[in-house]
Amino acid sequence: MRFSGKVALITGAASGIGRAVAARLSAEGAATIRVDRAGKALKAASADISADPASDLTCTLDIADEPAVARTVGAALERFGQIDILCNNAGIASSRKTAVEEEAEEWQQVIAVNLLGAVHFTKHVGRAMVTAGRGAIVNTASVAGLRAGAGGNAYSASKAGLINFTQTSACDFGAHGIRVNAVCPGLIETGMTRPTFELARERGKEDRLGSRCELRRYGRPEEVAAVIAFLASDDASYITGQALAVDGGNTASLNLPGMKV
Repeated sequence: MRFSGKVALITGAASGIGRAVAARLSAEGAATIRVDRAGKALKAASADISADPASDLTCTLDIADEPAVARTVGAALERFGQIDILCNNAGIASSRKTAVEEEAEEWQQVIAVNLLGAVHFTKHVGRAMVTAGRGAIVNTASVAGLRAGAGGNAYSASKAGLINFTQTSACDFGAHGIRVNAVCPGLIETGMTRPTFELARERGKEDRLGSRCELRRYGRPEEVAAVIAFLASDDASYITGQALAVDGGNTASLNLPGMKV
């Protein structure tokens, strides 16, 4: 019960990693504010997790809309009086179009959600954390933000930006007792990656998913959630400004074709 008496806000909580994080923090005693743009899926996820309605708030919104973010944070603070943990998890994928093919509209949408969405929540939740003199923020970035080849151009750039924002905001908040870190998941089966998994299964190649990772398998949302819970907890009290890869060792080598047996 590491989070007993604490309040956590999780974006992208309707599915995948966000849902697993909400379940993990709730199971360890946190009251949770679960945010997603998919309202029906969000309520279904909360019901499946069997959260205590008295300590669970669901909010449907587009995290790229800063006024909506400000209203949501305000409502959460009015309800709970505090927000101790912020998990910026919501994100969308981009196409695999080349740099000369990808349209500006796609770039703008991906950056607005994957990067600015985290910026908005960090700004408005961060103000309350500064007043309280404590807090932990964990951003879900990606190995695509560390190395090329794990995502499209816009997606990779947004995640690289999120890693850098993790570092700069950690510098901003450190003197206030607030820690900011990021996780960089590798291949995890989530709603975003489902098409890749479904295609592999249709072709009878599911066993090849994650085969280029050192652990020779893909990861589960619960494995990423466990790391996020650690970074959000007092067990990580002297860790800030870091981007931790949770990728089965995928970024431990150059990972070039033909280099691994």
